[in-house]
Order: sequence, then C-alpha cells, then structure tokens
Amino acid sequence: MFTTHFKMARLPFQERLPVESILCDERLSEGLARLRYLAEAGSIGLVSGPTGVGKSSLLRLFVRSLSLNLYQPIYLSLTHVGASGLLRLLVTALGEVPRRGKERLFLQIVDRLARADRTTLLLIDEAHLLPSEALTDLRLLVSAGLDEAPRLKLLLSGQDLLGQELKRASHADLTTRISVRYHIPPLTREQSSSYIDSQLKHAGASERIFDPEAKSLIHDYSSGIPRQINSCATACLLNAASKSVQKVTEALVNDTMADLRLP
Repeated sequence: MFTTHFKMARLPFQERLPVESILCDERLSEGLARLRYLAEAGSIGLVSGPTGVGKSSLLRLFVRSLSLNLYQPIYLSLTHVGASGLLRLLVTALGEVPRRGKERLFLQIVDRLARADRTTLLLIDEAHLLPSEALTDLRLLVSAGLDEAPRLKLLLSGQDLLGQELKRASHADLTTRISVRYHIPPLTREQSSSYIDSQLKHAGASERIFDPEAKSLIHDYSSGIPRQINSCATACLLNAASKSVQKVTEALVNDTMADLRLP
C-alpha cells in the first residue's frame, strides 16, 4: 500500500476524519459562527452546498462546539424514510418508544420537548431528500407551544435542491422562520493546497510529497470540492507508489487523471 511507500502512519484523505482533525478553514469558520448564533438566538437554520463540499464536516464541528449542559443535539440523516418515519426516528433519538399513528407521534415529541431541561437541537443532514410533508411537520414542531424560547431548534443541511424546494409557496411559513442561512463554497486554490497539506500532516507524511504545481492542478481537476480532492490525491499517491517515485508532480497528476478519464 502507498502508506508504506511514503512512510505514513495512516491513510490520508479519508472522508470521515476524527472531528479534531478536520481543517476548520475560513469557510467552515464562517459557517460555524453563524450556527452558533442559531444555537443562541435563532430557531431554524439552513446550510447548503454541492455534494462533498464539507456540509457534514461543518455539522460535526458545530456539535462539538455545543455545551451539552445547555443543548441536546440530535443528528438524523435517513431522510428518505418519509414523514412518519422521520417522526419515529426523532422519537427514538429522544429516548422513547414510538407510538402508533402520526398524530400520537407528534404529540409524543411535543410532550417530550416540553419536559426537557435542555434545548433540543435537531440537525437534519441530506435534507434535500425530505418529502414536502416532512418539512411541514418539522416547521410545526419548531413552532409548537407558547414558550418565548423554542423548545426545538432545527438545522437543515442539504444540496442546492433544498433551496429550490423551500421556494415553494407551501413552505413560506418555514422559510420566514429561517434565521441563519449559509451556502458553503468550494475551496479556493490556496485553501485546496492547505487542505492537502493538512491531510498529509495528520497521516504522518511530509507536506513535500506534492509539488505546488501538482496541488494547484488537483484543485483544477476537483473544482475545489474536498471529496473530489480526496479522490484525486489518493489516486495520485497510488500511481506514484506503483511507479516507485517519491514525489507527486504536475506530470504525474495529469497522467493519473487521464487514467481516471477525468476532463
């Protein structure tokens, strides 16, 4: 394996890094600041961006930053289960056995939230897959009750299709309650270079494995999307190890991408 060839302690460019190893670049730092406002003063937040851009990394950093004395974070990503299925998942995450019937599920959640001694913060990943009915149910849960402070705060995270869905007139009550919006952009060329260096550092490798021109070219091929950078950089390391070379050069990147049939 190329880890032996490059004397690495572990695999670099993994999708699920330990949260403490996530590079909190300028994009994620800005998003984190907005989500902290949501926790303190908002009710509904929206995070959007193309697949692989870092939405889940932002959510993980956000959860780690929360005081567990004040907040109970609940993360759900199985958004294809339908509206009633989502309510059952939420009831289970709240530590109760789901009742039969959507109405009973709804009342069960409201009652559980009212008895909670912390603010429940529900993070829905892959929210672009939510059915319209589920979005309506979530909005009703956030606005349920007469308390000044909401018992439930909601963070929706998904691809840009989610924004298109929320433009529908039927979701006007939800969109007017969104107090925090953040669209995560791709990495800049400089950020892509720093990202590659950071991944190599956490793997115990030298940052000098990739020439500066090689890192710049990987940025171009990947369009600055971290998940695509992971795939390109890993393919280049495999190619370099197979050729018994210690450097990833611009020529090797082009050769690797040609094999992968990328434009």
